[in-house]
Amino acid sequence: MKIVLVMIFCSAMYDSCQDPVSVSQHNSWYDCMNTGYQEALDKTKQIGRQIVNKELIYIKFYCQETTGA
Repeated sequence: MKIVLVMIFCSAMYDSCQDPVSVSQHNSWYDCMNTGYQEALDKTKQIGRQIVNKELIYIKFYCQETTGA
């Protein structure tokens, strides 16, 4: 069984979120969670301080078990 990292990008300013996006597959819940926190931090830095502050961007993520390949 694989565990998929799913991320959702949101804006508190507009009270809306984009559709969930599958980011990566993992062999353990622990690995998925660690990747989720790191990816959220990396994406926040990539978006940049100005846009994050202006648009009130935040990132949600979750790990989901899957039986698919």
